[in-house]
Amino acid sequence: MPAFATKADRDQLVIDRLTATFGDKVLAHERQYDLLCLTVRKDAIHEVFAFLKDQLDFNFLTTLCGMHYAERDALGLVAHLHSFRNGHRIRVKTETPLKDPVFPTFTDLWPTSNWMEREAFDFFGIRFTGHPDLRRILNMEDFPAFPLRKDYPLEDPTREDKDDSFFGR
Repeated sequence: MPAFATKADRDQLVIDRLTATFGDKVLAHERQYDLLCLTVRKDAIHEVFAFLKDQLDFNFLTTLCGMHYAERDALGLVAHLHSFRNGHRIRVKTETPLKDPVFPTFTDLWPTSNWMEREAFDFFGIRFTGHPDLRRILNMEDFPAFPLRKDYPLEDPTREDKDDSFFGR
């Protein structure tokens, strides 16, 4: 990526290069709190990440995590990428229906995504095809649910030692 005077110029270069290469697979772009946020189609996420890494020098995966959109039965994937050389950070989002929570692994691009993908699997149930060791990272292997989904109960309904009247219930 060539050096530009301002962050807005760098953001615009990313938008222009992605839309020229991927067209309608880039669904949206906006600036939120001075951070460029891109939304891309699920079927293009690996290609977009590879392009951002190889062509635009986003060589560091800062974060990869899940989201649950309970109101529309969907799971999302959010990544923050950083180009150290250009001093530039972006956010990339995509989503999938809850009934098909599968994405390709990104360990071939950034080996550090290994543990982040395991965490997204453990807490949201997002599976990553091609992952070298996709198993729970913090919960028990036989844990029956995904605790960061919004449909997970906040409390144990079998608990008898608690008086809910203190909490307005």
